[in-house]
Amino acid sequence: MSLRNVLVLLYDGVQSLDVTGPVEVFSGAERHPGPARYAIRTVSLDGAPVRTNSGLTLAPDGDLERERPGAGTTLLVPGGHYRGDFEPRLTDWLRAYGGHAQRLVSVCTGGLLLAEAGLLDGRRATTHWYVCEQMARDYPAVTVEPDPIYVRDGSVATSAGVTAGIDLALALVEEDHGRELALSVARHLVVYLRRPGNQAQFSAQLAAQTARREPLRDVQHWITEHPGADLTVEALAERAALSPRHFARAFQAETGVTPGRYVERVRVEHARRLLEEGAEGVAQISRACGYGTPEALRRAFVKTLGQSPAEYRRRFGAPR
Repeated sequence: MSLRNVLVLLYDGVQSLDVTGPVEVFSGAERHPGPARYAIRTVSLDGAPVRTNSGLTLAPDGDLERERPGAGTTLLVPGGHYRGDFEPRLTDWLRAYGGHAQRLVSVCTGGLLLAEAGLLDGRRATTHWYVCEQMARDYPAVTVEPDPIYVRDGSVATSAGVTAGIDLALALVEEDHGRELALSVARHLVVYLRRPGNQAQFSAQLAAQTARREPLRDVQHWITEHPGADLTVEALAERAALSPRHFARAFQAETGVTPGRYVERVRVEHARRLLEEGAEGVAQISRACGYGTPEALRRAFVKTLGQSPAEYRRRFGAPR
């Protein structure tokens, strides 16, 4: 039997889903038959109950300042509503003892707490998209990666907002006890086994703004639903009943990205989904996503994800 400790830090204003999401993953692994064992403890300053930012009251198991995480402990720091300051006792404790944990994990804006304590200096990290720029500005020693849903750098793992904490927790369970157990937990929670860590925090549609004018919105939906179609500026402009030049300018002004960039995002996203979930060959996926040839798809993947479609499928495809 392999016992692993999970220590969860609670504080007033904490985001409840940042706590309960990962805890449900670890406790779900504990409930499954087999050697997986997680001892989960929640702690707060003075062991006092805390009120989450949604108004729930959480009763911790113990006093944070009595805890000394070490080997075999995953220290989980959830996020909360950030008002520009931190409780000094929290950051002092993290600065003194956080680095002793075997794994240091943050969810959402919990990454700001780690950064304030100096635990992310010299490391790559992410956080909720809303505060990525702030993290980069306030903590220049941290290399902030705004796009991934989670980032692993040695023994430190940081995740993006809210549900990304579930993805990261599933990845940790898979690391500890294998894919089958992680898959069983994911099925129980009715979520994907895990989204790959380098998946963007937003889908292509969410990453871009929605156009104000209906013809441009219709074009956005058309692109999403027909990634294998002719999506040149000329073809899209005709669909919007605009000249190519006017269309390109209006699309970028209203969505924040060029038509070509938006099309590329949608096509890569569609190809990723097919590689993760389907059994089609790379040549077939290339055609379905509008790339025409495997080489064109490979170039797009290397440019966007830093790896080939074949490598991506090996890492993130469903087991055969």
